[in-house]
Amino acid sequence: MKHTHGRIVHVESRTELDHRLAAGASSLSGWRVRGLDLTAGVDALLHRRVAGSAFLGCTFAPGDADRLRAAGALVLPTMSGAPLDTARADLYTAAELYGDGDYTASLDARAYAWSQQPSTPETALAEALHDHAVDQALASWVNGRRLVGVMGGHALERGSAGYADAAALGHVLAGSGACTVATGGGPGAMEAANLGARAARRPAEELVDALARLSRVPSYRPSVGAWARAALDVCATHADPVETLGVPTWHYGHEPPNVFATAIAKYFRNATREAVLLEVCDAGIVFLPGAAGTVQEVFQDACENYYADESSVAPMVLVGGAYWTETYPVWPLLRTLARGRHMEPHVHLVETVEEAAALVVSNR
Repeated sequence: MKHTHGRIVHVESRTELDHRLAAGASSLSGWRVRGLDLTAGVDALLHRRVAGSAFLGCTFAPGDADRLRAAGALVLPTMSGAPLDTARADLYTAAELYGDGDYTASLDARAYAWSQQPSTPETALAEALHDHAVDQALASWVNGRRLVGVMGGHALERGSAGYADAAALGHVLAGSGACTVATGGGPGAMEAANLGARAARRPAEELVDALARLSRVPSYRPSVGAWARAALDVCATHADPVETLGVPTWHYGHEPPNVFATAIAKYFRNATREAVLLEVCDAGIVFLPGAAGTVQEVFQDACENYYADESSVAPMVLVGGAYWTETYPVWPLLRTLARGRHMEPHVHLVETVEEAAALVVSNR
C-alpha cells in the first residue's frame, strides 16, 4: 500500500481501496483513485461522500461514472503524452484552459489527468520544464505592476455574503488603480476577488447583477462545466476587463481554475505555486476567512515578513476580528510574532473589506 498522509490520498489498487473503506472512511474528498476496475462496488462508494474525489482512468459499469459525477466526483479518462506546451511563453487564459466543449475534454482536465499517471523521468522533466516556463512568463507579466494578494477559503459558495464581500474587495482594490489583484486562482473567495477586480471599470450595480447570475450555479460540484459556463457568460457581458492574476495548481485538480483571472499562471507543483504567489504580492496580502490552507498562507507570509528588512515588508491585513481571534485564533500569535520586528506596524486586523482596501491603498 502507498501510504499517504494529508489532504491528497492516492489509491492505486483495489486492495488499498477496500482497506480504506473498511477502516471507516466516510468521505473520499481528496482521494485520487487511479486505473482501477470498478465495474462492481460503486454502490459502496456512493454510500460515502464522494464530492471532491477524482477517478482517473478507471473502468465502470454502464451509468456508474455518471452516478459518481452527479454526486460531485471528477471522472476522467486516461491520458497519454503531455497535452501541453512545456516551453510556452505566455500565461494561460480561461478560454485556453476550458475550450468550447465538455470539461472532460478541456486542456485543464486533460493536463490534470496526464499529471496523475505513474511518474516517469520523462513526465517529471515535462512538468519541471512547464513550471519553469510559467515562472518565466509570470516574471514578465508582473514586471511593472504592483500586486496585492487576496487569500481566503476555496469552499465559499457563490450567493453567500462572504463571496459578495470578496468580490467587493477585489472591485475596490482594482478600482483604486494602485495595484493589481492576485489570488490563488481557484474557486470560492479567490474567484470572487478575481471577479470584482475584473469588473472594476464597471458600475457597482453590474457587479451586483453578476453575483446574482452566478448564484444560480453556487458550486463547481457536481458540474465543473456548468460552474465555468455560468462564469464565462458573465465575462461575455463585461467589456473592457481590468487585468487580474490567478495562480492555481493541478495539485488540487478537483478544484478548477476560475475564469475571472485575465492571466492564469497554473503550476503542477503546489509548493512552487504558493511560494511564487507570496513573492509577487509586493503590495501586501488581505486574508479573508478560510481554514487550514489560509492559516498556512498567513504564517508563510509572516515568516517572509519576519526576516525582511524594513524596505521589503509587505502589509498583512486579516479581515474578521471574531474569526481570527476566536474561530481560528491566528491574530494573537501573529501579533506576538511581529512584536519588535520591522513588520509590527504593517500587520493589521480589521472588521470589513472596506477597511482592508483602505489600508492597502494608503500604503502605496
